Amino acid sequence: MIADPAAFIAANTRVQPAPLTPELRFHLAEEALPIWQKTEEALERIGLPPPFWAFAWAGGQALARYVMDHPAQVAGKRVLDFACGCAIAGIGAAKAGAARVEASEIDPFAVEAALANAALNGVEIMAEEIDLIGQDRGWDVVLAGDVFYEGPGAARIRAWLRALHDRGALVLIGDPGRAFLPKDALEPLARYDTPVSRDLEDREIRFARVWRFASE
Repeated sequence: MIADPAAFIAANTRVQPAPLTPELRFHLAEEALPIWQKTEEALERIGLPPPFWAFAWAGGQALARYVMDHPAQVAGKRVLDFACGCAIAGIGAAKAGAARVEASEIDPFAVEAALANAALNGVEIMAEEIDLIGQDRGWDVVLAGDVFYEGPGAARIRAWLRALHDRGALVLIGDPGRAFLPKDALEPLARYDTPVSRDLEDREIRFARVWRFASE
């Protein structure tokens, strides 16, 4: 059993920037296979999720780049980084001047990584281990990176994000073409050619876009 998430993160990652955000630093795995194997071994015993938090996924990178390049979208606002992973999008929002950044994850290791990465970058985020789907805490902006990769949850996430959009929140989705992205309901705002790990994505570049819900 992995008793100390902070120690595990420190021992199995290296502090480094992500390709689209050279001004930020994160605890990231240098290779996918070793850390995946270690957490799979733990998963058999304690149900630990795969270490999605150890990588800067293309959709999250695109969101971080977008909000830092367009700070008016988040400046002075209350922001949620949903399913935050390494919290790259939320940290980007904090750097762009968000008044408050909240981050949610269902993996306690991701929560620990999000807090550690925020500290690395000199910003504060409130990270919580929780499934927020269906909740509305009054966020002004919701950032959702790489959340449409799995069929069972995609419909729930889409309906929830759409409801937040309909009540007036700015919902920004970062996605490099995941299988369950609801393109029919979205319009693109920006595109980024994003270097990624071939071990994870079976390619070296993904074309990540930032999307918002289209008006009905």
